[in-house]
Amino acid sequence: MLVKPLDVFDRDWEWEQLVRFATSDRPGATLGVVSGRRRQGKTYLLEALCEATGGFFFAATEALPRTEALRQLGEAVAEFQGQPGSVRYDDWAQAIDGLLSLSSEKAIPVVLDEFPYMVRDAPELPSTIQRALSPRRPQRRDSRARLLLCGSSMTFMGRLLTGSAPLRGRSSLELVVRTFDFRLARRFWGVEDHHLAALLYFVVGGTPAYRGEYLPDVRVEDFDAFVVDHVLSPASPLFREVRALLAEDPSLSETGLYHTVLAAVAEGNTTRGGIASRMERKATDISHHLTVLEDSGLLRHEPDAFRSNRSQYQIVEPLVRFHHAIMRPHWTQLERARPGRAVRIWEQRKPTFLGQVAGPTFERMCRLWAQDFAGPGTLGGEPSDVRTGVVYDSARRVGHEVDVVVSGDEGGLLAIGEAKWGETMDSHHLARLAHIADLLDGRGQRPGKLLLFSGGGFTAELHGAADSDPRVELVDLQRLYEGE
Repeated sequence: MLVKPLDVFDRDWEWEQLVRFATSDRPGATLGVVSGRRRQGKTYLLEALCEATGGFFFAATEALPRTEALRQLGEAVAEFQGQPGSVRYDDWAQAIDGLLSLSSEKAIPVVLDEFPYMVRDAPELPSTIQRALSPRRPQRRDSRARLLLCGSSMTFMGRLLTGSAPLRGRSSLELVVRTFDFRLARRFWGVEDHHLAALLYFVVGGTPAYRGEYLPDVRVEDFDAFVVDHVLSPASPLFREVRALLAEDPSLSETGLYHTVLAAVAEGNTTRGGIASRMERKATDISHHLTVLEDSGLLRHEPDAFRSNRSQYQIVEPLVRFHHAIMRPHWTQLERARPGRAVRIWEQRKPTFLGQVAGPTFERMCRLWAQDFAGPGTLGGEPSDVRTGVVYDSARRVGHEVDVVVSGDEGGLLAIGEAKWGETMDSHHLARLAHIADLLDGRGQRPGKLLLFSGGGFTAELHGAADSDPRVELVDLQRLYEGE
C-alpha cells in the first residue's frame, strides 16, 4: 500500500480504495468512476495518486469543442511520454485507445477529470469507452491502464453505471468523495472551541476547499463579523457559491425552479405536499425536481421512523440551507452592498438562523453522532438505522416530533432523542421525551434509552435525573465532538 501524502487530510479509506484499484495486478485495462460535489478534494486526491504512481492526469475544460479537447488531450499525452509537440487524435475512439496504450507492463492510473465536460460535446464517449473495454479487444488485453473517470455532477456520474447505460457492468470501482462530517470539519479547520466549530459548520458545512480558500482564522466572539464580511459580502467568493453549485451542474436546467424548491425546504416545508403548496403547484409537478436534487446530493429523502407512508426532505449541504434561509430573501439588497446593510440584515435574520439553519443542522449532527460515534452502551446496542419521526398522541390529538430515532440490528427501537441548539435543556424536555416513550411502550416499541442533545447545556436538575436514571443520556457539545 502506497503511503498517503502528508498534505492529503484524512481520506484514508478513499486513498486505500484508489491505490488498490490503481495498482491491481489484474490483467487488462480496468475502469473506475470517482464522483462527489465540487470542492470536496477529488482532483487533489487523484493528482496525488498520479504523482505517487507515475500515472497520467488530464482535466477537461468547460465548453470546448471536441477538436480542441482532443488537441489538448494529445498535448498532455505527449508531455507525459516526454515527446515534443502533440499526439494527434482524430476522434475519441482513437484517443481512448491511445490512453489505454500508455501502460502495457506496469499498472498505472489514467485519470480523465471533469468527464461531464467531455461528454457534453461528445455524447457518444461513454459508448466509445464501452467498446474500447470490450473483453476480447487486444487493446484492452494488452493494456494495464486503470482508467478513472471523475466528475462533480452527481446526477450525471451516478447515471454512468445504472440502468441501460453503456458503462454499466464495466466498472470495478465506484467511489464517492463525500463532504467532511462535523467532527472531521472541526479537525480540518483546527478549531478548538466546540461552540465555534458548530457555528461554522452551520454556515459552511464540511466542504474542505472553503477552509483553504475562504475561511480566515475566526474566534467565537468574531462570528457575526465573519458572517457579514465573508458570507454576506458580495466581494466574498462564498456569496455566490450556492448559485454556482447549481449553475455548474449540467443536469440542473431551469435552476430558478430548483432554487425555489430548496428555499421551500429551508423554510421548513419538508414534505412533498408542503413543498408543492409553498410553490403553489401540484405535488406531481415537482416530483422530477425533487428526484434530480436528490441525485445531485443537495436533498436527502428521509422516511419517517414510525409511519411508512410519510417522509421528509432535508437539505444536505449547510451552506445551501444558509443561502436560501438567510441570503436569498435579501439578495438584491445584499448585492448592492450599501454601508451597514449586511449588518442590519444579519441582525434581523438571526432568529431565522437559529430556527431554520442552526436547529435543523444540529439535529442532523445528532443523528450522525448516534449512527457513527455513539457507543453500544450509550444506545443500548448497535444501531442499524437513525431517523426522525412523528409519534401521534391520540389522547391529546397531536403529533410529537422526535429528532433522533435509533433502531437496532433486529428492528427493535433502541433509543429516542431530542435536540436543542439554542437553549438550556431542563426537566421539561425529559418529561416530554418520557411521555413519548410511554406512547411507544403502549404500541410495543418501548425505547431503552432517552437521549437529550443540547448546544446550550443542561440544568443541574436534569444532570441529577441522568445520574439517577440509567436510561437517560445527556449529550453536550464536548461529548458530541469527542465522546461516545
